[in-house]
Amino acid sequence: PSPRSCQPNGASEEALRYEIEELRQKDLALDQEIAQLLSEGYSLEELEKHISLLHEYNDIKDAGQMLLGKLAVIRGVTTKQLYPEYDLELSD
Repeated sequence: PSPRSCQPNGASEEALRYEIEELRQKDLALDQEIAQLLSEGYSLEELEKHISLLHEYNDIKDAGQMLLGKLAVIRGVTTKQLYPEYDLELSD
């Protein structure tokens, strides 16, 4: 049984109410952030494109990290030791 199923109904209902309120607050904060960006002249299409490009960047970066990891294993070194060889900064 899950931990929630062991709780009395009142406790699980209270936890759900709290979680719902947290989600409402997050939703409101995101709506406010979107409104601010729109007031600064950004369009929804531009924001969606930016988010899409960030996802693509992260996917490419993850693939690069995976390749560096495999190369490090083959060479018997850490990925950190490979960074200078490929002119990478640790913050990359």
